[in-house]
Amino acid sequence: MTARHVFYEGRVQGVGFRWSAKNLARGFDVTGWVKNLPDGRVEMQVCGDSDEVEAFLEAMEESELKSHIKAVDVKVIPPFAAQGFDIVR
Repeated sequence: MTARHVFYEGRVQGVGFRWSAKNLARGFDVTGWVKNLPDGRVEMQVCGDSDEVEAFLEAMEESELKSHIKAVDVKVIPPFAAQGFDIVR
């Protein structure tokens, strides 16, 4: 198991980013959450098998969201317990 804490910068709010992330996560064996931040970034934590987490993060950057993402900051964090992949408000 591995986990990542990710911050996306760019035009990532108001474009369906969180919904798209949740929808995309359904295709991978990952759990976690995604939320908007007051500073305009989107924050996400994702946990799962190393290959699944890496494939999911790569798919995020190659998805329809690609044109909205200007920078990505990824940090390794300890694995955490979660069920599903949720949008946090």
